[in-house]
Amino acid sequence: MILVTGATGNIGSKVVETLLAKGAPVKAGVRSPDKARGLAEKGAELVKFDFTDTGTYGPAFKGCNHVFLFTNMSPVCVEEGAKLVDAAKAAGVEHVVKLSALGCDMEPGIALGRWHRGVEKLIEASGMGWTFLRPNNFMDNFITFYRQPIVHQSAIFMPLGDGAVSYVDARDIAAVAAVALTDPGHMGKAYAITGPAALTVHQVAAILGKAIGKEVNYIDIPEEAARQATAGMGMPGWLVDAMAELNAIDKAGYASGVTTAVADVTGLAPITFEKWAADHAGAFK
Repeated sequence: MILVTGATGNIGSKVVETLLAKGAPVKAGVRSPDKARGLAEKGAELVKFDFTDTGTYGPAFKGCNHVFLFTNMSPVCVEEGAKLVDAAKAAGVEHVVKLSALGCDMEPGIALGRWHRGVEKLIEASGMGWTFLRPNNFMDNFITFYRQPIVHQSAIFMPLGDGAVSYVDARDIAAVAAVALTDPGHMGKAYAITGPAALTVHQVAAILGKAIGKEVNYIDIPEEAARQATAGMGMPGWLVDAMAELNAIDKAGYASGVTTAVADVTGLAPITFEKWAADHAGAFK
């Protein structure tokens, strides 16, 4: 049995669907089972799981050999991660596949990376088997964070200059996770997961424009403007600061590396940004 935490999220839902397509037995850890009926209809067993309620941990982990672990990123995530790891070990979990972040093993790194690595270290010390998935920025973030200005202003406002990023499709992350959770040979490995090419936001805008049939422009904004925008979206100060650090890394070109992890693990080429844009064009219309 495999437990997928964060099962209604962008990555978690795709992990559930990919596992079910492989015929694997899946528990979907969800905060509100009533809102996750779609996963149940696809064959997942729904179980209540709330990161803020440690009382849900034990029942969710019970009977599961493998766990896909999504952790909320915040200044207290390592403390929360310790409780999750303890509960998983107590329930007899044998293998944890943790969704982490590209470059989290760099020292001293940025806050988001340090938080992810802190939880990784707890898993390593637990005695459970582990696999770490360290993806680059998600292609899907252009819907999550930038859809509205693309739709209404035909523009992407980001502070990345000419920095290139090897954006990765969430479907590829899910595919790697599903293999790591079901096939032998992946314990004790950390996979740096990227898309097939590093793209500047200028290139992203051109690809999106072609997919949706209108010109999309990239407006390179100052970092302070980006901070004000993220704060205006209701993000807490610590997250505004963390995103500013991530933007600086991207602008400097540190997220431009391309790996072969998707092909190595799944046997399939990673999805291109052109394919992602074509598949999601409707979200921008």
